[in-house]
Amino acid sequence: MSTPQPERPLAGPHGPEQRLGRFDTTERALHWANAALFGVLLVTAAILYVGPLAAWVGRRGLVRQTHVVAGLALPFPLLAAWLSPRRAALRADWRALARWDAADRKWLRSPRRARIRMGKFHPGQKLNAAFTLGALGSLLATGSVMHWFDRFPDHWRTGATFVHDWTAIVITMVVAGHIWMALSDRDALRAMVRGWVPAEWARHHRPKWFEAETGEPAQAVPDHETV
Repeated sequence: MSTPQPERPLAGPHGPEQRLGRFDTTERALHWANAALFGVLLVTAAILYVGPLAAWVGRRGLVRQTHVVAGLALPFPLLAAWLSPRRAALRADWRALARWDAADRKWLRSPRRARIRMGKFHPGQKLNAAFTLGALGSLLATGSVMHWFDRFPDHWRTGATFVHDWTAIVITMVVAGHIWMALSDRDALRAMVRGWVPAEWARHHRPKWFEAETGEPAQAVPDHETV
């Protein structure tokens, strides 16, 4: 039996209509499954913690149970995607997100980020991915302590509640920023909806990735700006 191959980008001349595949079906399904679960968690958490919302919605027991089920379900989309036969692109992007080079470090400290040649992901996306993964683990662990509280000592429950609440607050701000950034760049958003970006977008915003995928030179930058 042959091994399934990852979806390949559409390479070739980078005219206005040329497209490059950025995320395959597995990656997009994982993203939107996580987005849906985080959405349910944020909405139900708001209902549980904001008095007027709790009074308006009612049915606190059902809301709490929905919150718990969504939280326990968080690892499963990632696990399913990681074990999927069509996991090659996901694993390649995982390695790309974990790899930092000189351009990434320069991007973090430079006010002229537009002139730095980026690969498929810029450092902001890498930090967001690392934070999201860490937050997922933190929310799952502390939420479990809060839900099965009778199995843990009091100081564990107190600490878990503090960490859980503050992680939720921070991740709400991060998600809001992520959504704002996505809506501000329609080409990048299209990549997570339809899987591709215009080759011109890649050439301009991700020149290293463009060159790796097409074998064509991207826009040149001055020597003192190249990293």
